[in-house]
Amino acid sequence: MNALPTLLARHKSGEPVGVPSICSAHPLVLAAALASARTSGAPLLIEATANQVNQLGGYTGMTPQAFRRYVHELAAGAGVAPEQIWLGGDHLGPTVWRQERAAAAMDHAATMVEAYVAAGFRKIHLDCSMACADDPVALSDEAIAARAARLCAAAERAWGGAGGDAPVYVIGTEVPTPGGATHALATLEVTTAASVDRTLESHRSAFAARGLEPAWERVVALVVQPGVEFDNHHVVDYRADAARALSERIEREPRLVYEAHSTDYQTERALARLVRDHFAILKVGPALTFALREALWALDEAATTMGRRRTPSLKETVLAAMRADPRHWSTHYTDPRSETIDLQFSLSDRIRYYWTSPAVQGAVAALLGELERAPLPPALLSQYLPVQYAAIRAGEIDNLPRAMIAHAVQRVLGPYTRACGER
Repeated sequence: MNALPTLLARHKSGEPVGVPSICSAHPLVLAAALASARTSGAPLLIEATANQVNQLGGYTGMTPQAFRRYVHELAAGAGVAPEQIWLGGDHLGPTVWRQERAAAAMDHAATMVEAYVAAGFRKIHLDCSMACADDPVALSDEAIAARAARLCAAAERAWGGAGGDAPVYVIGTEVPTPGGATHALATLEVTTAASVDRTLESHRSAFAARGLEPAWERVVALVVQPGVEFDNHHVVDYRADAARALSERIEREPRLVYEAHSTDYQTERALARLVRDHFAILKVGPALTFALREALWALDEAATTMGRRRTPSLKETVLAAMRADPRHWSTHYTDPRSETIDLQFSLSDRIRYYWTSPAVQGAVAALLGELERAPLPPALLSQYLPVQYAAIRAGEIDNLPRAMIAHAVQRVLGPYTRACGER
């Protein structure tokens, strides 16, 4: 992970470079990202969120140690060296336990951060911006910073026992909601330069109060709101003019850049402008699994058209799993009139929580196995997967379902890698 500060130092020296952050645990998404990394030779930053991966398993069922093994096994299978993989922990704080009182939630969060660092994760986003059960609705900058410093101390202790490269940290007080907004958006309030001042000062003081000055020197990025977000049906596009003061403010910090969350569905031009405006770490997650779902739906429809009817179909299996366990989507999709559309096509892509369901995994495996044994004819490819059909015609990919899925995901990743200076 020493290479990440080096890359960010290049950015601070004037190079318009950055790094995409892949926030997904799906094996087909990671396989696509790893294939791209093998071709480019560029580092691949993969981040697990507190909801996905924690000491209790998260919704993936993986602890940090298990996730590290999982990623490295996928990398080995893809021919990508371990040193090319950078592992990060995203939104590490009390979010999973925010329904508990703050003291208990923070104890759980400290244990989680220690587990991440002990497992070899070296980019740590300390996110204590959310209120717990006995907190006021909005926490002060000082309270958020004090909690972040406590988690940093836990990370430093874990690093002392584990050894290896020193962790680098990302902080922030105005952190976008993980996975997209839960309500319809019209406009966003861009973080002000004055808010950056308060965030940095409160964190400097909180770190110093715990004797964490050496760790403070390893804070590399600040999460802010640049005016970028998405909800179920709309994307708020980046406007450089609205973020000009914010962009200029970070230029006064010799080593810090911004980390941009919720950049999913932004245009390539917007992503490139974000990097030039010092949002040098671009997080992307739901857009990747959205592309995965689009490809799987198309393959499912094409197979059905061919008369290869599976009962239930992949789509029916996924929708049944979601309705049987609505906890991952019920607060996002609140209009019964659009529920079926939202469950499938929302930009928030709450389907991503259900790919680990045994029934869904079985349906995906059955569909892919069937299409590997009997590939789809060109006419149906043209109808249901026209972009991948063109790539097959051009000899870029094979007529295999996993190749088409990887191509769909890589079409989302491509703008990020190009915006970050990879060609």
